[in-house]
Amino acid sequence: MNKKVIVITGGSRGIGAATAQIAAARGYAVCISYLHNKAAADDIVGAIGNASGDAIAVQADVAQEADVVRLFETVDRTFGAVTALVNNAGILERHMRVDEMDAGRLNRILAANVTGSFLCAREAVRRMSTRHGGAGGAIVNLSSVAARLGAPGEYVDYAASKGAIDALTTGLSKEVAAEGIRVNAVRPGVIYTDIHASGGEPGRVDRVKDAVPMKRGGDAIEVANAILWLLSDEASYTTGALIDVAGGR
Repeated sequence: MNKKVIVITGGSRGIGAATAQIAAARGYAVCISYLHNKAAADDIVGAIGNASGDAIAVQADVAQEADVVRLFETVDRTFGAVTALVNNAGILERHMRVDEMDAGRLNRILAANVTGSFLCAREAVRRMSTRHGGAGGAIVNLSSVAARLGAPGEYVDYAASKGAIDALTTGLSKEVAAEGIRVNAVRPGVIYTDIHASGGEPGRVDRVKDAVPMKRGGDAIEVANAILWLLSDEASYTTGALIDVAGGR
């Protein structure tokens, strides 16, 4: 069994995929979850395998409790207990104002982005915590600078969901700090990933990049490097931190 075992939700594309490949290169056995795109997930697993790493992909909707339980039980059987979790899975929907949103949209956003992160954190803590007989571990949640900026006129609901992730990070970090678990968050800014197409504007990064002090969008690898630092022993005295990877925005 590998000593270091990581679960990365939404790991078939973008930041999740970059995180998976770096983690594998650093000796983690990797499990990525995906919602629909099995081909993309299989490509990431194949690339890790070709580089002599260990990886599996598991279909799971993190908003569904039974799927989350099955995801972690699959990792238990395949690699052993998880030692690192990256709560990366998240969605946004088309740009609109709050006065145009319906409850269905709000519930979808909150279920995927908030409930999913809570459920995955719960399963990770049950395995990592010394209170439960675990050996410790680390959790990194994916928030967003939208939690600070609010995303007016675009997706205030997404921004609110990421505000909840900040609160989860702060509260859980204090709850499990004495149980061998560190909990931190990375808050990306505008990053070149295909999530922007979900908002109806695939070219959004290029439209808004001049509002970023560094005058460019970020790459997924730049976010992934911050995630891996927070998971590493180099960050051994860091918990409850919210690290912006946003070009100064």
